[in-house]
Amino acid sequence: MAVLKIKEGVLSVGAVHWDRRLFDELIPLPEGTSYNSYIVKGNGKTAIIDAVDPDTKEQLFDNLGEAGVTKIDYIIANHAEQDHAGEITGLLKAFPGAKVVTNEKCKGMLIDLLLLKDDDFITVKEGDTLALGGKTLEFILTPWVHWPETMSTYLREDKILFSCDFFGSHAAVSDPFDAEHFYVPAKRYFAEIMSPFRNNVRSNLEKVKKFDIDIIAPSHGYIHKNPKLIMDAYAEWSSDDVKNEAILAWVSMHGSTKKMAEYFREALIKRGVNVHYFNLTVTDAGALAMAAVDAATIVIGAPTVLGGIHPIAANAAYLANAIRPKAKFVSLISSFGWAEKASAAVTGMLTNFKAELLNPVIAKGYPKEETFKELERLADEIAAKHREAGILK
Repeated sequence: MAVLKIKEGVLSVGAVHWDRRLFDELIPLPEGTSYNSYIVKGNGKTAIIDAVDPDTKEQLFDNLGEAGVTKIDYIIANHAEQDHAGEITGLLKAFPGAKVVTNEKCKGMLIDLLLLKDDDFITVKEGDTLALGGKTLEFILTPWVHWPETMSTYLREDKILFSCDFFGSHAAVSDPFDAEHFYVPAKRYFAEIMSPFRNNVRSNLEKVKKFDIDIIAPSHGYIHKNPKLIMDAYAEWSSDDVKNEAILAWVSMHGSTKKMAEYFREALIKRGVNVHYFNLTVTDAGALAMAAVDAATIVIGAPTVLGGIHPIAANAAYLANAIRPKAKFVSLISSFGWAEKASAAVTGMLTNFKAELLNPVIAKGYPKEETFKELERLADEIAAKHREAGILK
């Protein structure tokens, strides 16, 4: 990422990880990612807000050189995770005398993760400020978006909110100010990372709304010059509102569950329900998570395998349970050979769901006429539930 001027004395000096395709060895990154880092130059002091992942440290130091940064007084750590804080150790070596400024909880995590020393830190609390000379940083605790120690930093004079993961997106982009293309990467990011913490997102959203914000500068992806767009999107995604959408995520061994999934997909569509259809053998987990942000209903299709549910479907159920989607209804379609075990396995895995469990459709062997009648029954039930919820006319 080239050095970019955001406002006078405020520069973006972070790094782009163009070819990274997996985050935390878990989250697919179809567009790569970036680690945004910001320099704020006051009349007397200079601060850097967030460091980068160590894999891209050369980009950071090249940008600092290009920007003419010869001294850093403060390293603001909004979050302890290594993709934001990993290069703090390098910055402390390069700029002797610099202090890491963060809250008490984040300080403890950084000592554990980076083996920093107690005297490397200045600790701050909610509402504390740091004067740089003509520029004032104010610290806002925003816990659980998405770790317990996260905070945001507000630059009063320039009305910039440095929000860390909050309002971020995984995207390797040459123009971080691109307001046209931020939505899908930001929604995907919310689905994968913020979705389990929707209640905390809502409360922290209300907290930051009280500030006069011209620009939101997250630590990943796009910078928002129209903060209302991303804040309104977060309000919608974190709400309890659902849409007339059903996720049908399936896997099949010998074609029986596949036949049921195909039939059931068409039955839902005929009833006016919008379907997200996922073959789990080729599905991007991020796409599945993104669909779960809005869907009112989730149906898993999977056969019984060795006394349980097919492992690929089990992984999808685990993911769904982990991200705590706001779906109102959930069910299963399945086939088995000699013993039906999938339904118990699925219900046992969905412990975080508050959704109503609709009677599953289970076929012994290949689906028969009575199986298709039961699929029609389940499709009728889902459509009726959506009507009762006021999302299907």
